[in-house]
Amino acid sequence: MHGAGGRTLVDEPCAAWRLHAFATSLTASSDHTVTAYGIDVRDFATWAERGGVDEPTSVDRLLLRRWVAFLTTRRYAKRTIARKVAAVRKYFRWLHRTGVVAADPSSSLRAPSGEARLPRVLTANELDRLLDAPSTEDEPHWRRLRDDAVLEILYGSGVRVSELCGLDVDDVRRGSDSMTVLGKGSKERVVPLSAMAVDAVRGWLAVRHEVVPADAGDALFGNERGHRLTPRDVRRIIDRRSSSPTHPHALRHTFATHLLDGGADLRAVQEFLGHADVATTQRYTHVSNERLRSVYAEAHPRA
Repeated sequence: MHGAGGRTLVDEPCAAWRLHAFATSLTASSDHTVTAYGIDVRDFATWAERGGVDEPTSVDRLLLRRWVAFLTTRRYAKRTIARKVAAVRKYFRWLHRTGVVAADPSSSLRAPSGEARLPRVLTANELDRLLDAPSTEDEPHWRRLRDDAVLEILYGSGVRVSELCGLDVDDVRRGSDSMTVLGKGSKERVVPLSAMAVDAVRGWLAVRHEVVPADAGDALFGNERGHRLTPRDVRRIIDRRSSSPTHPHALRHTFATHLLDGGADLRAVQEFLGHADVATTQRYTHVSNERLRSVYAEAHPRA
């Protein structure tokens, strides 16, 4: 088929692939994950159709191995290939579970091995700049108070940006040092609030009515337009404060690593972060161990 300007576009894979139904089945995944998996599986289906395979029941292990080899020759990063393989494996497990395919051809499929990238942890200077940067003359007072509260929660509680944006006023327990967040899979959990975060939230709530109108709902944080804060708004907050490019998720990484550095139990950190699998949390132990080795190498005279 043809698009604007006469460009030839690749047709979407036919209905036999049931891509929409697969995306709908990912109820426990975030919107970002659903989108990424949908794109990855659609790309695989398009690739398969180019080779004459026009439905998932015709896919076998050899075809999947050829696909992984194709991705490797296209010089995709190993992490990207690993994500694509994970998406296709999840897709075929779903097809097998729903009876579309008699056997799962992806059960033994593996991505090329490679070292996983460890989470980036902010330095002390970077944290100081984010959390304690001096106000500028033209910065509205309400924005300073809101940004302080947002950043103190991200670092002090380790919540995801989407979880922070979804907070309502009632989720922060007045007079308490904890709050309730709604995580992946619509699972609620209670997370701690640092003393600095409690003070910052209290300061923001005192002026919240100046930004969030009464008819705008119960959102804890609002933007300049009086609407609920979005992940893009949070990114702007960090860009204004940070001395170097910093992803909002780095504050969550730093929260977890600093807890483990301080001797926190791995299972407790898992609960705080809302990880379903402790293996996801364990990567922070590698970061913590690397930091300890670095300190030893720099400080010990016999290192």
